[in-house]
Amino acid sequence: MLRKLVFATNNKNKIKEVSAIVGHKFEIVCLDEIGCHDDIAETGTTLEENALIKARYINQKYGVDCFSDDTGLEVDALGGQPGVHSARYAGEDKNSEANIDKLLLNLEGKDNRNARFRTVVALIINGEEHVFEGKVEGRIIESRHGNGGFGYDPVFVPEGKDKTFAELSAEEKNSISHRGRAVKKLSDYLNGL
Repeated sequence: MLRKLVFATNNKNKIKEVSAIVGHKFEIVCLDEIGCHDDIAETGTTLEENALIKARYINQKYGVDCFSDDTGLEVDALGGQPGVHSARYAGEDKNSEANIDKLLLNLEGKDNRNARFRTVVALIINGEEHVFEGKVEGRIIESRHGNGGFGYDPVFVPEGKDKTFAELSAEEKNSISHRGRAVKKLSDYLNGL
């Protein structure tokens, strides 16, 4: 029987992505499955702080081994913004389309469109905390391309590719994505347990 590990999210896309990488040894379950419907305030000023806030909350309140992540898109021409505010860049309702619209508007007329996605995963297992980071460099294009992925994927072209994350297959994206890289480090650690 697979050991359960709670991923502090209800985002089905994230659960699918992570289960594809870690799922052979652990059953990855979402917050709904442990009855958690709390809105966990992400009050940190860094991705690391936010990931740890969520993991500690779930671990302390529910007494389960868990991990959480926080991801940010950092755009050079915008001084690293939206960064830790990526999900709420255009407002509290976490609207991906509005976030992309705001990003493209703020980049109008800018030549430097270099950006990176960074994901930090915080794991609490057997009473110990561990942090893993994944990063992928790329650039922001001027209009949306592709129907896959989620978030900023339709406007982000990873380094070495000529397609956006939204145009790549799930397998291609997972093999090079920020979350894929962070989760690979998580998976390597879990496999060593």
